[in-house]
Amino acid sequence: MAKYSEQQLTNWTAPPSDSEQTKLENSERMVRDAINSDEKLKKKSTETFGQGSYANNTNVRLNSDIDINVRYTGGFYFNLPPNTEEKDVGIESLSPSEYSYSEFKDDVENALVAKFGRNDVKRKDKCITIKGNSYRIETDVVPTWNYRRYSKNGNYVLGAKFRADSGNWVVNYPKQHIENGINKNSNTYRRFKRLTRLHRKLRYKMIDDGENVSDNITSFLLECLVWNVPNRIMNNNDSWTDRLKESIIYIYEQTKDEETCKEWGEVSELLYLFVGRKWTYKDVNSYMVLLWNHLEF
Repeated sequence: MAKYSEQQLTNWTAPPSDSEQTKLENSERMVRDAINSDEKLKKKSTETFGQGSYANNTNVRLNSDIDINVRYTGGFYFNLPPNTEEKDVGIESLSPSEYSYSEFKDDVENALVAKFGRNDVKRKDKCITIKGNSYRIETDVVPTWNYRRYSKNGNYVLGAKFRADSGNWVVNYPKQHIENGINKNSNTYRRFKRLTRLHRKLRYKMIDDGENVSDNITSFLLECLVWNVPNRIMNNNDSWTDRLKESIIYIYEQTKDEETCKEWGEVSELLYLFVGRKWTYKDVNSYMVLLWNHLEF
């Protein structure tokens, strides 16, 4: 007999409560207010938006933090395909920006300190964290710049790029992630995000129960794994027990060998899931065995 009843699994697919959602929204609004009211930043071209599990509506517990992207749109980094020059995509006449990424991150930090106070703002390697309280939850603010990934024909996809204080550059595509997640959710009768929440909740449950869950198994990774599960598994099964079971079997079978999962992508479908990451397909395969055993299937 399975460890959890169908009713328990169903409960864990639910989004945060209204009170939790209010705290999430308070955090995003206050960050936006901080940026828009800052004397220096309000003269710059920026946009502030949620990303990660909060923005994708796949978050499952109140004490998980939220991610807010503060993106500078007055300049951009870019990447060109092989054997392509700036003149080929029409940007050869653009002058380098006089405003640097490091200046922008400093300005964002100063704006947050002015809004929330130095004691509640901590600069980290990749983000600036605002401590939570009774009104808001802990918030990671990620200052980024526009990033253009060009094709040979001069078209580009727009992403975000930032530099960690440790020196590493990071590129991601948060808005494409959000859009693709909405589309898959629609195509699965809203089951994609529910199944993602279920996988995430079970990870927390296993950790709370003292299971040896690898740090490489992140909430972001779990969402991407469910993204790569075929829609039929969500659409053709009648219970959450069966959808969960079939999703684990599928991920396990596909991650036995690198060849069968090497084309798997993030939800954005613009970055490979197993290239240049801290996790590997072997980590995922081992975790699926651990999860299966935990569930007593």
